[in-house]
Amino acid sequence: MSVPQTKKPSVRFIALIIASALFMEGIDSTVLATALPTMAHSFHTEPLRMNVALTSYLLSLAVFIPVSGRAADRFGTRTVFRAAIAMFVFGSILCAQADTLSFLVVSRIVQGIGGAMMTPVGRLALLKTVSKAELVTAMAWLLVPATAGPILGPPLGGFIVTYLTWQWIFYINVPVGALGIVLVTLYIEEVREPDRVPFDLLGLVLSGTSLACLIFGLETGSRGVDSGLLTIGLLGIGVLSGLLYLRHSRNQNHPILDFSLMRIPTFRLSLLSGTLSRVAVGAVPFLLPMMLQLGFGDSPARSGTITFAGSIGALLMRPAAPTLLRRLGFRNTLIWVGLMSTLLLGTSAAFRPDWPILAIYAVLIGVGFLQSLQFMAYNTIAYADVPRPRMSAATSFYTTFQQMALTLGIGVSAAALAASVAIDGHDRPLPWDFSMAYLIVAGIALFAPLVSSRLDPYAGSELSGQQRRS
Repeated sequence: MSVPQTKKPSVRFIALIIASALFMEGIDSTVLATALPTMAHSFHTEPLRMNVALTSYLLSLAVFIPVSGRAADRFGTRTVFRAAIAMFVFGSILCAQADTLSFLVVSRIVQGIGGAMMTPVGRLALLKTVSKAELVTAMAWLLVPATAGPILGPPLGGFIVTYLTWQWIFYINVPVGALGIVLVTLYIEEVREPDRVPFDLLGLVLSGTSLACLIFGLETGSRGVDSGLLTIGLLGIGVLSGLLYLRHSRNQNHPILDFSLMRIPTFRLSLLSGTLSRVAVGAVPFLLPMMLQLGFGDSPARSGTITFAGSIGALLMRPAAPTLLRRLGFRNTLIWVGLMSTLLLGTSAAFRPDWPILAIYAVLIGVGFLQSLQFMAYNTIAYADVPRPRMSAATSFYTTFQQMALTLGIGVSAAALAASVAIDGHDRPLPWDFSMAYLIVAGIALFAPLVSSRLDPYAGSELSGQQRRS
């Protein structure tokens, strides 16, 4: 049903409405990460195996995100965005009812279907509403509530599992989602593309099979499954399906994942460099709560009051981000800020129980502060040269590989942690085991500034307002 628009809302207001969905998703993931050790006890399983609760959600995102842009073009951004929020809330209610790990995994996949549509379609609604000159400002406002979710999530998760029951970490999505549905209905414009393109069903099957097998192959490998045949088989099917998809996509005018977008230099470099950086970013929500609770012996409540520090740093960066991007430019930001954030993240490997709490806070806030500017630059420069008619395809493509990178971070860190524990013969992970995992993911992220150095020095100057020097 179409809702008449009496007055066009401001760019900031639109960004904040869309960000309500990102807030819900951000608070959900960080609350869950803090609660995993407690939930492992409830499900009678090893804490390190609980990473499947995170990867199953990301799997669902990666498989269904490619559909999001096409669905929004066909049915309208407001309609799809609103339905996605409702699906996410429904999945959250199912998660709260889970009494086994298998039930939780299935419920997280349902929740992920909503998330797969919610985040990219929300971003697409913003991209189709604002001008390029307003894009940096809109992105900054979009990320304010999205950052507030990770800030509130860890302490809230620690409080809930310490003083209530873990089921409430999913029930808190219900009122936020209901408010989001109302605001989207009232204020978000319905935008459809007039030219409908045929849906690439075979492409979806091939790409979905490839992504699902690659993600589950990484997940089973990270759990140290006794027989490596399952892991090898899943990865093999994933690679084969991916190659078949690449061959198939060459003969499609509108493939489900359009690899021709990689011919756009700013899009390609943002995707490749951002993927390397996001491996480290994806690992931290899994590693840090586990380190504090299993390695240091902290309670979930204390763990939550520490884990949120990185998001505080990210929030502090928001007001300064547009000015810094204008002064530094995208290339300098991605090289030097990316390098500093990765090196500072690597110092997390030195965390020990006897570290002063203020020192841990300083490192985490510093990492969040620098990464906030770094990823705002990634998320903005990616669309600098993408033609408006291709925004839907670009959003789906970029977000798919963004989720793949976050999943890879969890898989790599969990595998490194399990390998370190197995090599040393411990019954449970010790602080040194977490150090090894941190160093491995930070080492991967160090390659990102090298890739970013290929970016033109004045790429995206129209967006950032960067002035060319004669």
